[in-house]
Amino acid sequence: MNMRTIYDLPLSKAEEMLAGYGQKPYRAKQLYNWLYRKRALSFAEMSDLPAALTQQLAEVYCTMPVTLLDKQVARDRTAKYLFELSDGSTIETVLMHFNFGKSVCVSSQVGCNMGCAFCASGLLKKQRDLTAGEMVGQIMYIQKELDAEGERVDNVVVMGTGEPFDNYDNVLDFCSIINSDHGLSIGARHITISTCGIVPSIRRFAEGHYQYNLAISLHAPNDELRRELMPVDRAYPLDELMDALRSYSEDNHRRLTFEYILLKGVNDSDEHAVQLADLIRGMNAYVNLIPYNEVDENGFKTTDERTSLRFYDLIMKHGVKATLRSKHGDDIDAACGQLRARHERNRE
Repeated sequence: MNMRTIYDLPLSKAEEMLAGYGQKPYRAKQLYNWLYRKRALSFAEMSDLPAALTQQLAEVYCTMPVTLLDKQVARDRTAKYLFELSDGSTIETVLMHFNFGKSVCVSSQVGCNMGCAFCASGLLKKQRDLTAGEMVGQIMYIQKELDAEGERVDNVVVMGTGEPFDNYDNVLDFCSIINSDHGLSIGARHITISTCGIVPSIRRFAEGHYQYNLAISLHAPNDELRRELMPVDRAYPLDELMDALRSYSEDNHRRLTFEYILLKGVNDSDEHAVQLADLIRGMNAYVNLIPYNEVDENGFKTTDERTSLRFYDLIMKHGVKATLRSKHGDDIDAACGQLRARHERNRE
């Protein structure tokens, strides 16, 4: 039987749930303290909660919603986790080590329907959305590992398998839980949500005036190429997308990140660099240029270092700030969805 996880509940919803058991609001903070500060993995450990309540909770909720199936660790210490959920579904999560801290990349769906041509996530179609608690569980599993080293998760990016804005409410609940002072206390400016460009959800996000960072998976500077690489462009072309993003940035006074994976001979020419700069120039934004982790099934190749640096220089010279990300985990199944796809093939 699939049970809800207690990690599903933002603090306000935990208060409502406990009120249904006749409990005062302060019990929710006690519950959160056990979950997120003391890392309790059973209700029986929660000694300052009434025994009758912990028994009731155990009948309805589970705690840790993920089980480790596989883990790969690269030379640069990038770690990819393959988790199994209570219904047998599998998801991936990645831990990356930077000089500014530990970053965890979280999946938001089981599979993905966005169909981006270069992405391993789309090799397995969407089966369902993850609950907020299944996303929190990814963080908590890794945080418990880091506890042994006296370390903590510093940054969270919702950029794993799935389209976060196709699972909007659960993703925002997840962010609320890990951001809460009573939860993991990860600052809003250290939480990034990535979208391939679901315009109605971008406008909804803008209306919420959240302090979380917003990243856009762009990967092409014109509609013709973007439609080849990213089917979402057929529903929300660049003019519509950029209009929504300008409104978001102006209304929220927030800087945008444009993610741009460099694909050899596809989107990495001088012309593409100039088009990209022309598209973004004048916005409060920068471009994160990303080396491609190759996926055997789709045939795209990584842009060489010299071309990548030239592309970066051209963008900067045309008035747009950019970063060129170093490659992570290229000696493991690092591409998003790659480890899960291999595991599913092996199960067949």
